[in-house]
Amino acid sequence: MAEQQKKNGWSWPDDPAGPPTRAGRIAGFVMSTMFLIYLVSPINQAFTAPHPTAVRVAVVTTVAVYCCIYATVYMAFSMRRTWFDKRVRIAGVAAMFACGITLAVLLGPDNLMFLTYAISAALMQLPPTVGLLLGLGTTTALLIGTEIAEGAPDWNAASILVVLTIAMFGTRQVIMANAELRAARDEIATLAVAEERSRMARDLHDVLGHSLTTITVKAGLARRILESSGDDQRAIAELRDVETLSRTALGEVRSTVSGYREASLAAELVGARVALQAAEIAADLPHAVDNVPAGLQEPFAYVLREGVTNVIRHSNAHRCEIRLGESWIEIRDDGTPAETCGSGHGLSGLKERLAKVGGSLSAGPAEAGGFIVRASVPVAVTA
Repeated sequence: MAEQQKKNGWSWPDDPAGPPTRAGRIAGFVMSTMFLIYLVSPINQAFTAPHPTAVRVAVVTTVAVYCCIYATVYMAFSMRRTWFDKRVRIAGVAAMFACGITLAVLLGPDNLMFLTYAISAALMQLPPTVGLLLGLGTTTALLIGTEIAEGAPDWNAASILVVLTIAMFGTRQVIMANAELRAARDEIATLAVAEERSRMARDLHDVLGHSLTTITVKAGLARRILESSGDDQRAIAELRDVETLSRTALGEVRSTVSGYREASLAAELVGARVALQAAEIAADLPHAVDNVPAGLQEPFAYVLREGVTNVIRHSNAHRCEIRLGESWIEIRDDGTPAETCGSGHGLSGLKERLAKVGGSLSAGPAEAGGFIVRASVPVAVTA
């Protein structure tokens, strides 16, 4: 999803949340256009005062055009399927201002108060600061015009115009803020789904990769025993381990799907010893994990699982050494690293897990030969 641009008072309005519901569109249009009833006042002035027929026709025509443009602008705003081009918006607002000014020319400067409709359209279709400045400018023009025409500024009309301008400006800001909140809520929901998919992929890789590797090694060991020595009891013991591992893997998959699975560093050490022995790799492992803080035991357990799995599957090693510290874990082997080592999906998943606790992962050939995987967390983060 594209990143939302930061908005300010000079930003053109858009609709980040998409079109509203049908009920919202109808309600918005009705609430907006019902105020057109006040435009009956200029028509009433034209017919109650002694004005020429041409003036009366001009007033009626201007009011009709004014209403049509206003309704079109607000219909576009309430529907919000596609926004008008910026030039069309400017032209529409300019036409509405022309209609309001025409009424003031025909009937007197106090009718500049009816530019409220044009200011409202400007606030909805143009950058909000532009609409606010137009409202304040219209108020100033009304005061100056009534001062010149009537000898005293019409403060009542000016105050009404100012209050309505500020109220509509605030309403517009609330509408846009709510739209942005809806967009943010939808984006958060999308990101949550993506994060859950990533977690599922990462956990299933970690669970099935290690479990299937160990099952494969155990099954292969049982086959070799039957083929070479015919030691049925030992082969049966290995097959029982395969059955146990299969049941354990099935339970881990269920826990992963439901989101309740937690890795245990101590249990992973036991599993690593069994898997390495089955693969006929000498294992040099820690005897306890008590020195590792509780908050790091789970991510280190995943590092241990993935590292041992890679040793068994890719290294052709004869020895694997695992070391633990308060803020680090290291898996080292004496095998021959493959060209693609250090770039797999499993290691990428480990980096994501460690990033959540402020840690980092390094993987690559060791100076003395073999391959080394090291995960560490800064001491300050551990504390």
